[in-house]
Amino acid sequence: MENQYIMKGGVPLKGEVTISGMKNSALGIIAAAIMTDETVTIDNLPNVRDINVLLDAIKGIGATVVRVDDHKVRINGSTISDVAIDYDAIRRIRASYYLLGALLGKYKEASVALPGGCDIGSRPIDQHLKGFRALGATATVEYGMVNTYADELTGSHIYLDVVSVGATINIMLAACMANGRTVIENAAKEPHIVDVANFLNSMGASIKGAGTDKIRINGVSRLHATEYSIVPDMIEAGTFMIAAAATKGDVIIKNVIPKHLEATSVKLIEIGAKVEEFDDAVRVYSSSRLGHTQIKTLPYPGFPTDMQPQMSMLLSLSEGTSTVTESIFENRFKYVDELSRMGAKIKVEGNVAIIEGVPGFTGAAITAPDLRAGAALVVAGLVADGITIVDSIKYIERGYEAFEDKLKALGAKIEKLAVDDERGVQKFKMMA
Repeated sequence: MENQYIMKGGVPLKGEVTISGMKNSALGIIAAAIMTDETVTIDNLPNVRDINVLLDAIKGIGATVVRVDDHKVRINGSTISDVAIDYDAIRRIRASYYLLGALLGKYKEASVALPGGCDIGSRPIDQHLKGFRALGATATVEYGMVNTYADELTGSHIYLDVVSVGATINIMLAACMANGRTVIENAAKEPHIVDVANFLNSMGASIKGAGTDKIRINGVSRLHATEYSIVPDMIEAGTFMIAAAATKGDVIIKNVIPKHLEATSVKLIEIGAKVEEFDDAVRVYSSSRLGHTQIKTLPYPGFPTDMQPQMSMLLSLSEGTSTVTESIFENRFKYVDELSRMGAKIKVEGNVAIIEGVPGFTGAAITAPDLRAGAALVVAGLVADGITIVDSIKYIERGYEAFEDKLKALGAKIEKLAVDDERGVQKFKMMA
């Protein structure tokens, strides 16, 4: 059943919110967990759709998956009976390709349906295949499946033509059980790469340099049991930081690593919001209209592409003219039409959005085009005058856990309703 969010804007968000584990880390870590025949316990797992689809996928090939609670899972890969994964749900998540690296590393063969995810631009897997081939595997794409096979994997020197998070993690997975030493140059440096490497090391892998552009891996013959807690989600945290600033609120965002949030913090401070850092929390507050700036998305530690729609939404409410350059994904401005229906003035020329700030938004019926844009539109609805309805929230639920509940706890007037629940809509309008 399709759901939608309905909200009434104009309430400053106030209070505390606790951030979930990082979805992008968890996807790599779940794939890595099947590489040992011993039981692995993963904690601080976000309870979101992408994670549940991947857990179902590894269960589908025979892995033992025990949900201890919403945020904790035990995985045992000793019962895996198949190295081919092809069913509809897996095609809908991007990170299904991590199962290629994990299964290739452990069993020396894998066959996984080509991945999907949000339609924000082409995300080719040529760098992944280049890495697998460098390790001695054959890698082909046929009938919508990626097939890899090797008699044995041998360490290699791999230079990535473009900085790719997915390829960096996938090669790391395959190489950690290859014979000899692998070096990945021009590696991505994102926090979730460090997290996956730390997880593999806790299982007995030998990976050094994660978080820099040169990762060195000494292959090991086996991996063992571990217990591991996933790092907090910097994109969820950044989204709440922007929500606090946009609604002229005052929010303490807990269970974060402030260093991961620096690119967002710096821009918020630059346009006039107040950001205070603590050991594992940040406080964001604002009482006046914010100013304009220029932003260009870049690989970590630059400004994250996954924060671009939220920031563009905030700049639409700021004084003056801002420019946002999207250098990672070419389809990342699909939310602009929806924001325009709420009164935003944004002109897109190629990969640059020119944003002329407006004093406020008005409520409208809008549709989430993808995960992060969907979150940005919800925050826009919390600022807008009147009632906003956001459809296609299945995208948002791919990566934000209990989004409406966390917003409600901060004072937001928001409900999740079935798409055809006319009575629910009327009731909300009366109560709001």
